[in-house]
Amino acid sequence: MIGLLCRIYSVMLYAYPREFRLRYGVEMQQFFHDRCRELVRADAGSGVWFRFGLRNVADWILSTVRERQALKLVQEWAVTLLIFLFVTTTLVQAYVVPTGSMEGNILVGDHMLVDKVGFENGGNNWSSYVLPHREVKRGDIVAFRYPEDVRQTYVKRVIGLPGDRIRLQNKQVIRNGQKLDEPYAQFSSSRIDDYRDNFPTTPEFYTTGRGREMFVRNVQAGAVIVPQDTLFVLGDNRDNSLDSRYWGFVPSNYLVGKPLVIYWPFDAPTSDYVEWNLRHVEDVALHFFTKTRWDRMLKMPASQAAQ
Repeated sequence: MIGLLCRIYSVMLYAYPREFRLRYGVEMQQFFHDRCRELVRADAGSGVWFRFGLRNVADWILSTVRERQALKLVQEWAVTLLIFLFVTTTLVQAYVVPTGSMEGNILVGDHMLVDKVGFENGGNNWSSYVLPHREVKRGDIVAFRYPEDVRQTYVKRVIGLPGDRIRLQNKQVIRNGQKLDEPYAQFSSSRIDDYRDNFPTTPEFYTTGRGREMFVRNVQAGAVIVPQDTLFVLGDNRDNSLDSRYWGFVPSNYLVGKPLVIYWPFDAPTSDYVEWNLRHVEDVALHFFTKTRWDRMLKMPASQAAQ
């Protein structure tokens, strides 16, 4: 944790003039490091850490303004902000995971950067399918616009490519007649649900309109056949995932990208991420250090093909 804070602080020092950094930068970083170590040794509570962070941010703002002309500082940081906005909307985009449908690999509260240009190139063979300007393989974790409500972004694992025949038997995925060994899949219940675990059977009342259309158009001989320009996706947490079994296929033009890195994993309930509220803001302010899953910081969600 100290190492991470010191790296953040070293980046903040770039707001100072170059001459100032060369003269005082090393001493300032050492002082900040020592203060962090003192708080760790004293086993300081989250409130002490929060006040410490506020003091340092306030000092950073006041001192950088003092060391630079205010107008010049604003101009430089405006350029930085524009570059950041370009990168985060054109190349990568930030998302937070609100549900546990991918638990085991991606947890509730994982804030991720999604690579929006990482699907380009690649061969068109049996193990992959080249969508317009994007390559997707079986086992890839992908972010996409939820077909039933494009305002929402979902993250699931690709199980079926166009032409694949998919069915489940007692929770076991069978693709093109072959049973899959899926080391990434998790099961929280031993109970068998016919619709969920012996898919496809017949639509239920909770099957969406798109899901019912899938049953009518794409089910043959007890298996779902994935149509062109779509994907069949499942959550890794198979017993607790709303996925293609319930709402059908993901159109290729709904794909957003692939998760690149988890930049901030904060432990909070699903309700806080479905709709932000004042209680969540207070929770973050008071428990930033204790509820951040530091061991998951900068973790890269791994795509993994079934055997």
